[in-house]
Amino acid sequence: MKDVNAMTEASAIIPDLRGKVILITGASTGIGASAARAFGRNGARVVVHYNASRDAAETVAADIREGGGEALVVQGDVNEQRVAADLVAATVSHFGRLDVLVNNAGALVRRTRIEDYDDAYVDAVLDLNVRQVVRFVHEGAGQMRKQGEGGSIINLSSIAARHGGGPGSVIYAAAKGFIATATRGWAKELVKDRIRVNAVSPGVIVTPFHDRFSTAEQLAAMQATIPMERLGEPRECDGAFLYLASEGLSGYVTGQIVEVNGGQYMP
Repeated sequence: MKDVNAMTEASAIIPDLRGKVILITGASTGIGASAARAFGRNGARVVVHYNASRDAAETVAADIREGGGEALVVQGDVNEQRVAADLVAATVSHFGRLDVLVNNAGALVRRTRIEDYDDAYVDAVLDLNVRQVVRFVHEGAGQMRKQGEGGSIINLSSIAARHGGGPGSVIYAAAKGFIATATRGWAKELVKDRIRVNAVSPGVIVTPFHDRFSTAEQLAAMQATIPMERLGEPRECDGAFLYLASEGLSGYVTGQIVEVNGGQYMP
């Protein structure tokens, strides 16, 4: 892993990301935190959203500032209807605009088999992985339209959307499938406003998500299906976010799902 890490740390700065305002939901840990730091190293102004992990969010913000970027830490439960509007408003109040929205927040909730489904469980998965993303797209796109200069929205899908998920994660996989499909539809609707909409679809990445929801045996079984023969690290998703946020690198790219999975799924 040292070679991968060294290559990431030595990556070139992307000039057109400097000064851009990036709002990342769920940015205190895992993939979101790694992306936030990567944007910071590129001189971006990053809004680090968290729900419960304030100390971790403050650490991410400190790393962003140390890396040459600016950071604002904001708290909110994305399941609450008003939070999307509040976070976009806080971003604009502090930095004056919004250039890139990264809808990273989401979770499995719990592994649940068909015989244990109930409405409360299904609602919890859809609230956290679908409904709040819809609200953030609504608010983020509205702000970008007001600015009249375009923008980039990057959603988080998952390899689970491609293969239906692992044991007990079907509803989560379906929710991520919704995100993949909606990404393409939103891209079509917003293209006239010069707002590009894409998604990053991680494979098995070692994050607190799997610490919470996957056993060592399950992770070993997943690893056995990956051609690269290893699990991914959060920072290995960074390049996809930076690429999709940069107008210079991906200005002609919209409605795409970027797979980051070590070859586990090849569309």
